[in-house]
Amino acid sequence: MAETRAAAAERAVEAFVAAFGGRPEAVARAPGRANLIGEHVDYNDGFVLPAAIDRDAVVAVSARRDRRFRVVAADLAAEESFHLDEVTRPGRWPRWVSYVLGVAKVLDESNVRLPGADMAVAGDVPQGSGLSSSAALEVASARALVALAGATLPDLELVEICHRAESQWAGVNCGIMDQFASVYGRPGQAIFLDCRALDCIGVPIPESAVLIAADSGVRRGLAESAYNERVRECDEAAHRLGVRKLRDIGYDEYFAREDELPERLRRRARHVVTEIERTREASSALEAGALWRVGRAMNGSHESLRADYEVSTPELDALVEAARAVPGVYGSRLSGAGFGGCTISLVSAEAVSEFRERVPAAYLAATGRETTLHVLRPAAGASVIEI
Repeated sequence: MAETRAAAAERAVEAFVAAFGGRPEAVARAPGRANLIGEHVDYNDGFVLPAAIDRDAVVAVSARRDRRFRVVAADLAAEESFHLDEVTRPGRWPRWVSYVLGVAKVLDESNVRLPGADMAVAGDVPQGSGLSSSAALEVASARALVALAGATLPDLELVEICHRAESQWAGVNCGIMDQFASVYGRPGQAIFLDCRALDCIGVPIPESAVLIAADSGVRRGLAESAYNERVRECDEAAHRLGVRKLRDIGYDEYFAREDELPERLRRRARHVVTEIERTREASSALEAGALWRVGRAMNGSHESLRADYEVSTPELDALVEAARAVPGVYGSRLSGAGFGGCTISLVSAEAVSEFRERVPAAYLAATGRETTLHVLRPAAGASVIEI
C-alpha cells in the first residue's frame, strides 16, 4: 500500500502548508498494527503476536517561539490549540487531540524540552477499527516532536512515553503492545513480544499469506467501553489467586485452582491463561510455516473472546463466520479490544479475490451492514521521513 501511505504524507504536508504557510521542519510516520493473536493479555504481562501494518499516521510539524500548539487534523477538517504550560490535567478534548497533547506533555516532563509547535496530522489507519490508529498517532507525534526538539530517545523510551500518554491523558488503561509494534515493526514479520520483559523476536509471515482486516462498521471508544472494566477484573482475579499478574499463574495451576474465583472472574482469567498458551503455539507454528496451526489458534482465540471475555458482538461474529467459510482462510478472529471494530483473518494470497467477493456479501446478508476490507502486509516501524 505504498501509494496510500504516500498519499497520507502528502495530505499532512498539504494541510500544514494550507494552515500555517511554508513547509514543515519535520515529518514523521508511524504504522498501525494488526494483532494475529494475544488479545487482552498485554496488560496481563503476557505474550502477543502483532505486526505493524502498511497503513500510517503522519505528522508534519514546525516550531513556534511560544509554547502554544496549534494542531490541524486533515482527515477530520478539525483544528485545536493548547498551551503546553497551561494544560495541567486531561480535559474534554476531542480524542485525537488527547493523544497529541498527552505525548507532548509526557515528552516535556521527560526532559525533552519542547518548543511550541504548528502541527498537521493525517493518516490511512482506519479509526476505531482495532488497528491501533491511536498508537500510530501517538508514535508519529512523538517521533516528529523529538526531531523538532533536536533530541534523541531510545526506541523503548519512546514506546513507554507513548504508552503513558494514552493511559494518563486519554484515559485508556491499555497494555504496551500497540505502541511497541508501531515502533519496532519489521517488514515481512510479526513480532513475538514478551509484554513484561519488553523483548521480542521477529517471526516471518510467508509471502504466500496476507492479513485481511474486515471492518464491522461498529465504532467503539475504548475509554467509554468495558475495556477498563476488563483490566480491573483481571487485576482482581490475579489478586485473589495471589499472583502479580495473570501471566504468573501457569496453565495447569490455573485449572487446578479456578474454583477459587467467582464465575465472572473465572471466565476472564480463563481467557487470559489460555490465550497466552495459544499465542505461544501460534508463534511456534508461524515460525515452522504451519499456517493451519496458526489459524486454529486464531479461531480458538475468537471463541474465548466471545464466550469467556465477552468482548465480541453479533457483527464481529458474523464477519468471522463469513471469513471461515472461504476456502484458503486459515483462521479469523476479532482484532483489538472488541466491542466493534475489525476482524483479522490469515488468508492464502490465492484466496484474496474470493474473500473480497464472498465476505462482504455474506456479512450484508447476515447483518444488513456493509464491511470495508483492508488487505495488509507487515511493515517497518516508525520513522522520520523526507518529503
